[in-house]
Amino acid sequence: MYKPQDTFELAGASDAPAVVGQRRCWRARLSVAFRRQGERTVLVRRGHEGPLAIQKPLYPEGAQVCHALILHPPGGLAAGDELDLRIDVEAGAHAVITTPGSTKWYKASPGAPATQHITLSLQHGARLDWLPQDNIYFDRSHARQAFSLRLAPGATALGWDASLLGRQASGEAWRDASLHNQTRIVGEDGRPLWAERQAVRSGDPILYSAQGLAGLPVYGTLWAAGPSCDEALAQSLAASLPFGETLRAGATALPGGILLVRAIAGHMEPLRLLFMQLWLRLRPLVHGVPAQALRIWST
Repeated sequence: MYKPQDTFELAGASDAPAVVGQRRCWRARLSVAFRRQGERTVLVRRGHEGPLAIQKPLYPEGAQVCHALILHPPGGLAAGDELDLRIDVEAGAHAVITTPGSTKWYKASPGAPATQHITLSLQHGARLDWLPQDNIYFDRSHARQAFSLRLAPGATALGWDASLLGRQASGEAWRDASLHNQTRIVGEDGRPLWAERQAVRSGDPILYSAQGLAGLPVYGTLWAAGPSCDEALAQSLAASLPFGETLRAGATALPGGILLVRAIAGHMEPLRLLFMQLWLRLRPLVHGVPAQALRIWST
């Protein structure tokens, strides 16, 4: 059994980068677990390989909720890089996980894309707030991502994913690039609650069509899972969501207690602010705990 705060290397771990073509690339893994011990949520497993780690746990909300930051010192992924994250939240525990900055997806190729796998598992009565900062996809980036969340009965989760196509601040367009993303939320028995595939290449009509991104470079999805995530909640959110030229959003409820809020925007900051506000509004309804802004958001 792992001791609280135990740190170790995964089997076969090595800090030496692999080589793809003429480039040295990183293969990094992180495996962590949170456990309820009395009135506290503690970090009981922290395994890593390569440049991927988790910061010392913090308790700005008190002992019941453990906050942690995932750290990736390179700050981005390039051709052949692979990140693999596994996070387990055990019965009754509550974890809040975020990142200190945007994830940058650098130049790659279809034959050697940058890859990220995220696997989250929640046991009975567990709570998770999954709040990573946004993805920035550079020109000529080729990215592959897979996200999976497994929920036991009584578990609740809130999270988001936000993306920017091209380095907008530098006037860079998203050309000669591609994204292949898979997202799955499943019940304990493996029954899909939400499954989605995304395959987008620069120049695809969906980037410019009214039913797609309408020519806007920023998009994202906020998701919530729990008994309160029903059609009535979706309708109450929809009435207050923006629908303008440069920021628009809509809410949908799926069978099985899944709520989705999708948004597109001309810039990342309005979408980020919208998601923060929605998370604070939804947290008491989904988790049954008070809303409290993350301290890192104000630094």
